[in-house]
Amino acid sequence: MDVVTTGERRPPATDSTADEIPSAPDSRARRVLASARYALPALGAYAAVRVLGGLTLYLWASPSRSTEGLLTRADGNWYLAIAQHGYDGYQRLQSNMAFFPLYPGLTAALEPLTPLDFRKTALALAWIAALAAAWGLFAVGNLLHGRRVGIMLAVLWGLLPHSIVQTMSYSEGLFTALAAWTLYALLRERWLTAGALCLFAGLTRPTASSLIAVVGLAALIAAVRRRDGWRPWVAMVLAPAGWVGYLAWVGVQTGRPDGWFHIQDAGWGTSFDFGVDTLRRGRLVLTEASALEFYTVTLVAVLAITLFVLSLIDRQPWQLLLYSGLLLVTTLGAAGYYHSKARFLLPAFPLLIPVAVAFAKAARARAVAILTLLALMSAYFGGYLLIVWRSSP
Repeated sequence: MDVVTTGERRPPATDSTADEIPSAPDSRARRVLASARYALPALGAYAAVRVLGGLTLYLWASPSRSTEGLLTRADGNWYLAIAQHGYDGYQRLQSNMAFFPLYPGLTAALEPLTPLDFRKTALALAWIAALAAAWGLFAVGNLLHGRRVGIMLAVLWGLLPHSIVQTMSYSEGLFTALAAWTLYALLRERWLTAGALCLFAGLTRPTASSLIAVVGLAALIAAVRRRDGWRPWVAMVLAPAGWVGYLAWVGVQTGRPDGWFHIQDAGWGTSFDFGVDTLRRGRLVLTEASALEFYTVTLVAVLAITLFVLSLIDRQPWQLLLYSGLLLVTTLGAAGYYHSKARFLLPAFPLLIPVAVAFAKAARARAVAILTLLALMSAYFGGYLLIVWRSSP
């Protein structure tokens, strides 16, 4: 029986996967297939809303622009260059070593094994990762509140204003998948799985620092309380290994221990100023005429903070609260790239749990009507981001 470790023992969701999936046969492959069948409504609904977004983009762009080109622009081109040619070895201050290696590395490894070129391989990998993320979100929602909340959580993630990024050659989908399954493993106290997944998350995006802190603290608490033997200790070692290892490698390449942070600051104009720049840019958006993207980012930031407060009121498991809170701090507390902050918050999926619970409790017709409107708005905004908006999403 699954128990969520929140400092108090909770009864498992009555609609939990563990209760629905038969324990026999013991084959791991069959258990995975059974779990996938149980999550199929969530995956199907998520795929449907993302297909709507992709179709909208295709109809809007055709025939003047390549949809494939739009889905791999901006940061996607940087990832493709790394996959094809590797890192630049710090030949210029705006170095591509600012981008973490797992996503381009997987693209480079898979491309020779498929009939696809690098661009299509990167997109296929992003789409698979997004589905894995939706599955992970379903698993977390189902574990905490039941199957219907799990489905709603996956769908809502696919309806976010910047959800078009989930089907671009960006690393947000892969990171969200690793983060969701890490947190799921952590809630079920599967220490080795959580540690290993967190290691890979640390090779995917710099914001994995938020996830590392959660895994490390949870494992430390278990170790101090002498639960589960040596496994929490191994999780504590594994969790930061990818993130620290990559930063150390960049430090060696640049000849300075803070090499990655120096590249971010001096090369890409990103530093941590405790939210001073974010507040300044937000005030300008609210007091002067601005582009739709800036209004949307500002709205998302305000809603994210509000949803975090609601998550506190709902007594969400502390692991999810700490992860979301640290992501908010590292995202909103950083200077630069104000227009991308809503995208940076895509992996903060626990913030959507209060909304998913509300939708799960609503009448079906009412929920479908609102979700349909959100799907249309998300599809439009995805097209706007890639066709009208000129900078990165």
